[in-house]
Amino acid sequence: MRMSAKAEYAVRAMVQLATVDDGVVVKTDDLAKAQGIPAQFLVDILSDLRTDRLVRSHRGRDGGYELARPAAEISIADVLRCIDGPLASVRDIGLGDLPYSGPTAALTDVWRALRASMRSVLEGTSLADVAAGDLPDHVQVMADDYRGQEEARGHSIG
Repeated sequence: MRMSAKAEYAVRAMVQLATVDDGVVVKTDDLAKAQGIPAQFLVDILSDLRTDRLVRSHRGRDGGYELARPAAEISIADVLRCIDGPLASVRDIGLGDLPYSGPTAALTDVWRALRASMRSVLEGTSLADVAAGDLPDHVQVMADDYRGQEEARGHSIG
């Protein structure tokens, strides 16, 4: 999976919005500064998020943005799909329609497993989870395992 800068910025902005009290709106400039996101780029991102009904905008001098529903009900996958489309695709072809045969036939199941793994993490993790720093157990275990592998590689290198 390759995440675009736009998608990564969108997730960061949404997690930041998840930290404010219900009913409080955040100005685009304040959101951009809080996360180090170029303000004009953020305007485009917020427009996409609004179109997908993940955020609500309020006009006027006291206007800004807020989450359209509780942070616990918005997954990281929701945000990524809004910005970049499907989580995992192979040349924009449905997995059942891939032209694999012979020794490559099992690749379809590899792509299915990859998609299932990503969905397990991204659909199972809400904005509220990230904002609170309290990830679902299965996600934390995977992150800890990966961190351990990184450390082991670092020790073997130097």
